[in-house]
Amino acid sequence: MKRIFTVMALLAIAGSAIFAQSREFVCRYFPASNGVVLPYRILYPLNFDPESRYPMLVFLHGSGERGTDNQSQTFHGGKLFASGEELDGAIFIAPQCPWHDYWAPVNDNYPEGERFPQDAAMTKALEAVKELMDSFISLGFADPDRIYGTGLSMGGFGILDFTLRFPDYFTAVQPICGGVNIERCRQYRGRTAFRFFHGLADDVVPPSCSIDADEALKAAGAQSELITYPGVGHGSWNNAFAEPDFLSWFFRKH
Repeated sequence: MKRIFTVMALLAIAGSAIFAQSREFVCRYFPASNGVVLPYRILYPLNFDPESRYPMLVFLHGSGERGTDNQSQTFHGGKLFASGEELDGAIFIAPQCPWHDYWAPVNDNYPEGERFPQDAAMTKALEAVKELMDSFISLGFADPDRIYGTGLSMGGFGILDFTLRFPDYFTAVQPICGGVNIERCRQYRGRTAFRFFHGLADDVVPPSCSIDADEALKAAGAQSELITYPGVGHGSWNNAFAEPDFLSWFFRKH
């Protein structure tokens, strides 16, 4: 019964977008089984066909865009995602984290303690994101071999936390000014391709967070790249989004 409800709900979500000739954000809410009602914005492929499988890209915003307005989560990057031709044939999802939660566990006592705990439960917000993505996969809308993720700042934390918890879920991820517990990277044994972006003058999330994660993942045998920006502070997502292959890089990974 629950699956039938989910199928009907997601088909209703598609609505008039099923045969859309142009791509624009649709605002929806996903009631997760853990009690979180997750706002999200979605871009459907052109001429969306529910009988076809599409690549899917999820974007996790930073801490300043949390809330319930179902708009703020695309304040950064929204224009790129809506206009990028590379996404014409893909599903794009941008969920919004509640104010009281985070995409990934973070130690509030930092810098006295470890900023990114090694062993901590998944946040309820990220649980809801995974359940939403799983729904699209289980319905056959999204191709499980072409699932991609990106996020900035707190969203970079979330994409990394998700990837290390589910090593073969994402095909490729691009964390921007993110961070994660480095010991978890050393233990990674998945097949996801990583590409990190970080400003070398970032005084909010130290660039060492991406540098060390990239090195640890490579040492663990993962495919990983790192792009840094000298003199750029925390807003390195502007530089990352300006990379000419930011979107196309994902779809070269299978």
